[in-house]
Amino acid sequence: MMRSLLAAIGFLTRVPVPARVFEHDGEPVSPLPWYPLVGLLIGLLLAASSWILTAAPPLMTAALLLLAWVLLTGGLHLDGLADSADAWVGGLADRERTLAIMKDPRSGPVGVTAVVLVLLLKFAALASLPLHGSALWLAPLLARAALTGAFLVTPYVRSGGLGSALVGSARAPCLVALVLTALATLVAGWRGLLALLVALAVFAFWRRACLKRLGGMTGDTCGALTEMIEAAVLVALALAHG
Repeated sequence: MMRSLLAAIGFLTRVPVPARVFEHDGEPVSPLPWYPLVGLLIGLLLAASSWILTAAPPLMTAALLLLAWVLLTGGLHLDGLADSADAWVGGLADRERTLAIMKDPRSGPVGVTAVVLVLLLKFAALASLPLHGSALWLAPLLARAALTGAFLVTPYVRSGGLGSALVGSARAPCLVALVLTALATLVAGWRGLLALLVALAVFAFWRRACLKRLGGMTGDTCGALTEMIEAAVLVALALAHG
């Protein structure tokens, strides 16, 4: 259990974990059910950072929180967003062309633009939200929970990809994790409910697009899903607050 949690932390963040948690020594490692908890841990670290930055001007606080967010996750999902954006536009609705572009490690203008726009939306939302509000933990929690849900209901189409090891994870622990995530959002009251509904809407849109274009998902599209949900939740809560 602890090894699976550490594996989830090691993959989704840049928090150091022992290298042995990734070694294949016969002991099963199932990090997928722990993804929502890792998202919550990211949110709690961001919330703690916001308390440290209490005296800073709002715009500076938003910029530093966003910087901490990117550093904490290593830009893992931003890379997936860039690759997905390039592939979706350059793929011209062709499945094989889309997959080929997505595999190219280089980022084109569409990918760069997508990353800049998502970061700009996050920055503007953070600058508009209360410094110690629930958005800082709701967004990363729901975004990582969406990854758990994605592997339950969406085929993985890239053999040998980063997410291939997660295919076939036990469903029961993942479902429990998702139910607990939904209950956790209720702690934030109507804001939590709003964030949950927004995350579900983005997830439904993403899944439909992936199935239509690719017949399933890849690791890059999962990264895009994470970034889209984080940005959408932050923006929705900022608009509701305003």
